[in-house]
Order: sequence, then C-alpha cells, then structure tokens
Amino acid sequence: MKDPSGTFKDRRDLRVVGAATGLGCSTAVALIMCIVGGILIDKWLGTAPIFTLVGIVLGLAVAGYLLYELATMSLPKKGLTRPENHGGIHRSSDPEE
Repeated sequence: MKDPSGTFKDRRDLRVVGAATGLGCSTAVALIMCIVGGILIDKWLGTAPIFTLVGIVLGLAVAGYLLYELATMSLPKKGLTRPENHGGIHRSSDPEE
C-alpha cells in the first residue's frame, strides 16, 4: 500500500520492526553472555561476585553502545550508505560525505 508521498509504508514499518527486534536480541545476548561469563570466572577463580558485577557493567555498556549505533543509523548522512560509484554498502564515518 502506498502512502501519499509515494513510498511503501509497509516496508518502512517492517524495517523499524526489524531494527527493534535486532536491537532487543543483541542486547539480551550481550547481557546474558557477560553475566554468565562473570559467573563462570567467579567460580573458576573462587572469587565472590566481583566478576559477575564486572560482567553486568560490561553488558550494560555493550547494550548502551548498541542503542547508540541504532540511534545514529537513523540520522541523515550517517549509518549505512550506498555510494554511487560502488555496488557495496559501507559505514560512513564523515558526516559531510
């Protein structure tokens, strides 16, 4: 179904759902891996919850970075771009590019 601007609204909605699903899954996996890794290191070294807490902090930092990446992908002139001269997709680092 086309909206008045001439674009397919359903495709845009599917991209948003896909991005949100990807962010949710990658955030959950990052948190689980960091926490479980901290627990396993604590058991291996016989330390108290030191590495578990480090894993929690590291997992939250990774989740924050993933959220930042998602936010910058939606900005104009940033994120994934398709250059005119190349067939591939690359990440633009220069906002003026």
